[in-house]
This record gives sequence, structure tokens and C-alpha cells, in this order.
Amino acid sequence: MSLAVIHSRALAGINAPDVSIEVHISGGLPALSIVGLPELAVRESKDRVRAAILNSRFEFPNRKITINLAPADLPKEGSRFDLPIALGILAASGQLPVQVLAEHEFIGELALDGSLRPVRGALPTAMQCASAGRRLILPDANAQEAGLAQEACVLPAQHLLQVSAHLSAQTPLAPYARTGPPPGEYAAPDLAEVKGQSHAKRALEVAAAGGHNLLLIGPPGTGKTMLAGRLPGILPPMEANEAMESAAILSISDEGFDIRRWGRRPFRAPHHTASAVALVGGGSIPRPGEISLAHYGVLFLDELPEYNRHVLEVLREPMEKGRIIISRAARQAEFPARFQLVAAMNPCPCGYYGDSIRSCICTQDQIQRYRSRISGPILDRIDLHIQMPRPRRHELRDETSQQEESSAAVRLRVARCRRRQLLRYERPSHQFENRHLRQFCRLDTQGEKLIEQAIERLGLSARGWHRILKVARTIADLEASDDIAPYHVGEAISYRGLDC
Repeated sequence: MSLAVIHSRALAGINAPDVSIEVHISGGLPALSIVGLPELAVRESKDRVRAAILNSRFEFPNRKITINLAPADLPKEGSRFDLPIALGILAASGQLPVQVLAEHEFIGELALDGSLRPVRGALPTAMQCASAGRRLILPDANAQEAGLAQEACVLPAQHLLQVSAHLSAQTPLAPYARTGPPPGEYAAPDLAEVKGQSHAKRALEVAAAGGHNLLLIGPPGTGKTMLAGRLPGILPPMEANEAMESAAILSISDEGFDIRRWGRRPFRAPHHTASAVALVGGGSIPRPGEISLAHYGVLFLDELPEYNRHVLEVLREPMEKGRIIISRAARQAEFPARFQLVAAMNPCPCGYYGDSIRSCICTQDQIQRYRSRISGPILDRIDLHIQMPRPRRHELRDETSQQEESSAAVRLRVARCRRRQLLRYERPSHQFENRHLRQFCRLDTQGEKLIEQAIERLGLSARGWHRILKVARTIADLEASDDIAPYHVGEAISYRGLDC
């Protein structure tokens, strides 16, 4: 047999499109060529494959070998095609049977001695392999991750010889034995450790319950970063589909997916020197950015005005749509980005404007320039603006720690509120579409009058008005109220601190 076809999968965003690897061996001067838009790592695979075949005691054909990666217009990158290319050469040269190849898919990088090394994107590959009805052979180090795809038949291997023995029906590979996904619980920082700041804690609970974006404003040392770091601990547990999507994004990222993070809400905190590409994703080969790595979790931007203004502006579209589309000349990739933004900032350049202990040394012009680094459209997309004053001394004493509410207690209320929202609309209130506001966020006469006064006095945009309604809906749901009362609207208006 001089022609063999092997099934594998490429990576395109969080998808894993089918790739057929066609290997043809013909007469002529010895050569090996790879066609079908291979990137550098794929072109280099011929040297790894040759050494792996020889060191595994197979014969490398001393003839002309042509390898086509189809479809030819789909870019292929990475070392994931090493294993299928090697098996294709062995099958085309008659050293392996070709009858069973159609039942399997293969991914894996080959070491020079023929052992298999892990690759990125094992989870989305396993999910789509299961949809195609084939069995997936991959490196043993990727088995636990791929095993999260419940419908997939995963066959882990450590060496090219093991795969060859399986295909030759000599020693079949044992399917990966699933033990169930690991628990997503972990020792998150407790909200009770934050002393005082009852107003900010209430706002954090509202933000968690409705998935609202939050901005914390206050002098240094008032607990802004501590409070933001405790938001994941009060968010409701991830649903199975949410955990799978989050794991799939991490799987294709450069840092990879750690099985111990299964079901854990992501918390991403990029430095303020991060570029726009680092934040939203991109590159010649599109990779997910911080907003996608924070999918179904929290994106924390500390020192918000210190970020480059252009970097912040690129957040506007994904904050509204929950996804980001990255277009390049050769390809386009779409990544989900349904994150919850939590930002923190000082009230002025020196940090002490309005502080009860230290005096501010900034002029009004300096304060205005500092705050103007954050554009109006970005602020309009943040639902809650919370002023955090310095805690009083008696609130910092250890004796008061028993009075602080734990994350577990708050999380129970948040979970109950989310269940009400999911039963109503299958989404948290932050994701209500504007056309549904009249149905789900009806106000009585007094509530309508109150919000009209707020629009007039604060100069709110239509988006700001809608966000107040959504926050009021969340506050009512926290009290298990079907109706939005005027005091719910009043509390929602009080959270628009920078509009006042």
C-alpha cells in the first residue's frame, strides 16, 4: 500500500476541525515534503518523525514521500501532527495495517526516541472526536484532560511502539478509566477577613448575584484588592457546560489546563502594562487573551487609570457581546469572553482625595486629568461605582472578626438569587437584553418617577438607565421579591457613584 489516510484535528479558536493526513510513497529520489499550509513547527516534524521511526526499530522508506494535510486552506500549527504523520508513513509503507485507521484519530508530539509528549487543545479535540464517532489516541499526559469529555473514547499511549502494537492488534491500548471530574471547591480567601466596608461588601454581593461589573474607588489600603480577590469565593458554582467551556479555553492557551482547576471560577489580574493583544487575544496565530481566560469568571484590573487608554477601549465590544472575534490576513478566530469586570482605582493621582487621615496634594485639574483617562463609554458599561472610605480603627480590631459574614453565607444567598434569575430568563440579570427589560423590570409609579429624576439630575445615558434597572432587578431577587420596589431602585441609583 503506497497511500494511507490518517485522521487528526487542528486548532481554530476553541474548535478542533477535522484534518485528513494523506501520505503517499512513490518512486524517485528520497525526499519528504509536507503540503497543506503547514506552519514552521509542522514543517520541522519530518526530522522528529524520521528519528522517532528509526529509534522505534521501524524502517524509514528510502523513497519519495508526499504528505498532504487536508483541507489545504486551513492553517496547521504546532507539533500535534507528529504522531499521525509517523503512523501514515508506516501504514503507507506496509509496516502497519490500514484497515483500522479510519476508526481512530491521533494527536501527539514525538520525541526523537519515539515517546509521546503532550500537546495543547486535548479537551476540544476529544469533544469533537466523540461527535465524529471515532476513538482518540493521544499522549498519556493529555489523557486526564481529554477524559473530561464524557462521550469520548480516549486511548492514552506513552510511545509510538504502543500505538503500533494497538493498531496491529498485538497489545490493545486500554481506554482511559474516568474517575469523574475533580471537585471544583478550593480554599478561596474568605470575605470575613475584610474588616468593615459594609457598603462595599453589599455591592460585591449584588455584583455577584447579577453578574454586574464593579468599580471600587478609594485611597490606598482601604481593601479594594482584598475585596476583589474574594469575589470568586461568593460566586455560585459553575454549571457543567460552563466548566467545560472554561477548561477548553485554558486547554488551547499557552499555559495549558490544570485538572485541579476544573470547575473553579477563573480570576485573572493582568498588570496595567499589559497590551491590547494580551488583554483581548491575537497574534499571527490567534490565541485567547485575558478576557477569554476569564470566561465565566472575574477579570480584575487594578489601578484602572494606569492602563493605556487604547487598551481599555478594546474592552467595550466584548463587555457587551460576551465574545471577541480576532481577524488576521490568513485566518479568523472567535473566542468566548463572558467575564465579570472588577476594577479598582485611587480617587486622584496621590491617592488621598477625600481621605479622613491624609490630605490630598492634587489640584482639581490633576484630578480631572487622572479620572479622564477612563472614558465615559467604559464607565457607562460598569454597573456599580463604589466609594470605599478608610475603615475606622474599631473596625480593624480582631474582636470584630466574629461579626463579619463569611463567604459561604453570602454565597448561599447569591446562589438562590441566581436560581431565580435562571428560572426567569436562563441568564443572570446583567445579560438581560434591552427588549426584555419592560417584561422583567417593571416599575410602579413611584419607581418610575425616581428613576426619571436620576436620569435628569445625573445625566444618565440610555445604557446607564438600563443598567440601573438590571441592578434593581438583582436587588429585588436577593430579597426574593417578584416586584421591584422604589427602595430597590434607590439602592441601584446609589451605586452610580461617579455619575453623581
